[in-house]
Amino acid sequence: MTYDPRQVMISLGSHVVSGYSDGTFVNIEAHGDGVTKSVGAGGEVVRSIDPDETATITITLQYGSDSLKWCQQQYDLDRTTSGDGEFAVLVKDLKGTLIFSASTAWVKNTISTEFGKVASDREIAIDTGKAKWNN
Repeated sequence: MTYDPRQVMISLGSHVVSGYSDGTFVNIEAHGDGVTKSVGAGGEVVRSIDPDETATITITLQYGSDSLKWCQQQYDLDRTTSGDGEFAVLVKDLKGTLIFSASTAWVKNTISTEFGKVASDREIAIDTGKAKWNN
């Protein structure tokens, strides 16, 4: 199998993300504890399954990406309308596999900004409702 980063697509609602940074451009982190164990005094083991199936997606984009503006607009819409900034999210390898999806997601906070001698990347944090991984 051959990996090609140009074949990884991220869609936020109807918006297809563009302007990925060089290096890691998407990171998906599960919330909750997954499956944990508890061991009693007699050595008995009890497993507990955390029902939290949400995640945080961090997308790293180049300065000037149109997707930065779109995400900031969604965040602003969410704040001013008390919830109308939600969207579905999909991360897919176009060479064949769906990596991640959630029917409900939102931009977590305003996008942080920094300036220096050269243009710097921007990170966008997106939280999700119930999510599905297909690794």
